[in-house]
Amino acid sequence: MTTEDRYGYDNNDMGGFVFRLKPRTDRPRLLLPAVLFIITVVTTIIAGAMYQGADILKNPLELTKGVPFSASLLLILGTHELGHYIASRRHGVATTLPIFIPGPPFPPMIGTFGAVIRIKSPITTKNALVDIGSAGPLSGFAVALGVTFWGLKLSAVLPKNVSGEAIGLGSSIIFHLLSYLTVGAVPEGFDVFLHPVAFAGWIGMFVTAMNLLPIGQLDGGHMVYALIGPRHRLFSILMVALLVVLGLLTWPGWFIWAALISIIGLRHPPIEDQHRPMDGKRKLICLATILVFILTFMPTPFYII
Repeated sequence: MTTEDRYGYDNNDMGGFVFRLKPRTDRPRLLLPAVLFIITVVTTIIAGAMYQGADILKNPLELTKGVPFSASLLLILGTHELGHYIASRRHGVATTLPIFIPGPPFPPMIGTFGAVIRIKSPITTKNALVDIGSAGPLSGFAVALGVTFWGLKLSAVLPKNVSGEAIGLGSSIIFHLLSYLTVGAVPEGFDVFLHPVAFAGWIGMFVTAMNLLPIGQLDGGHMVYALIGPRHRLFSILMVALLVVLGLLTWPGWFIWAALISIIGLRHPPIEDQHRPMDGKRKLICLATILVFILTFMPTPFYII
């Protein structure tokens, strides 16, 4: 996701980047990103331990149960942000270091609201926009694949034994495929109980899909802008309408996403050189991001059992 002071919008997400059209600075500040990262490590470790049923007040040493979840999740989110960061610097675009946003560590929260970087100088060409916008979700997705595969290997297939209501997790195409390759076919009456590493991988896939929604200033929105230019806003409006329809048919949470994205803004800031076309390599990158979006998108990410 992106934001830009010049055009009056400012958003963040579980992994995105932020436009800031200010004078270029070559030395990113270290203190704030470092402090927020340390806090996020702590909150995600607490969240991971609590998902494991640890009583950290009675036995603080049980915090170690949260380390696999925290390390896996922050690896995915950090890779996503570093992808944006490295691509930005390679194109001569000034940017901050990744800034992690700590969140409540108590279920159903996961200890973080994700991370952002802030871009401080203009993006000049469509090629640069595609490189910077795609580097985060594509690199984060690659790491999420490995994390999910490893986590599913550690997961268990157990009989369903739910008393009362519980929250179930949806399965994207790629998650379902990885589950089949690692766990095999799940017998009726059984379910895969995710290891914390697999849960972190699932979150990474979910974050990737949310970032690649082809709307506004999300990473997917950058790809749309690079492909269709000024028609981007109309396309974004249609996609928000589609989210509302999905909210009616599948998961009510899409109403919240539609509202948030609309508030953040559906316009995309113009790049400096509007007339220089994308090359063939960047068109292939756009196609790759569309494929990743299809593989990771879940119409119903959460449901009640």
